[in-house]
Amino acid sequence: MARFPVSPPKERELLDRMRLLGIREEDLEEKFIRSSGPGGQKVNKASTCVFLRHRPTGVAVKCGEERSRALNRYRARRRIVGRIEELRRGRLSEARRLREKIRRQKRRRSRRAQERMRAAKAARAEKKRQRRPPAHGADW
Repeated sequence: MARFPVSPPKERELLDRMRLLGIREEDLEEKFIRSSGPGGQKVNKASTCVFLRHRPTGVAVKCGEERSRALNRYRARRRIVGRIEELRRGRLSEARRLREKIRRQKRRRSRRAQERMRAAKAARAEKKRQRRPPAHGADW
């Protein structure tokens, strides 16, 4: 009998990934809490949101995207496997890379870099000013 309401190949793929990473069901702490968002009475009455924690690593995820508890259990496991994989491989997550990129962009520039940037902007402005047609009605 299937454990999750997904196709057998998807379920097999998840269980294989868990096995490869050494994630056992016994190591997962699972809680069910009330979801938020669309879903109406179903979401307000039933605890369909899944909170999953991998005890050995301390990695925790929460998934309440679907109205179905079983589907949220599957998605939470997929998420936790992905996070643990990132930890093991030492690879930066996409979201973290984006945050660091924005931080670099917002970082204060050195005085020398600011001066170079202003000089380049002034040169571009002058180049554009040279391209303009003469002012209409100008005295020559």
